[in-house]
Amino acid sequence: MDKWKRRRNRDKEAEGPTVAPGIDDDKELSADASQEEIEAGDFTRVTKLSDGDVAPGDDRD
Repeated sequence: MDKWKRRRNRDKEAEGPTVAPGIDDDKELSADASQEEIEAGDFTRVTKLSDGDVAPGDDRD
């Protein structure tokens, strides 16, 4: 791998993950895949992590 390619990869990793502008993360990422999408393999498994800092009775997902 040439040094410029390594540099581009390093710079991209430093930026972190990105989401397209205008996407409502919670709404889009919590939407279930349709049966057609599942059969085609066109879906992404999403795991939400929480640090446990949620008030009792707070049912936000």
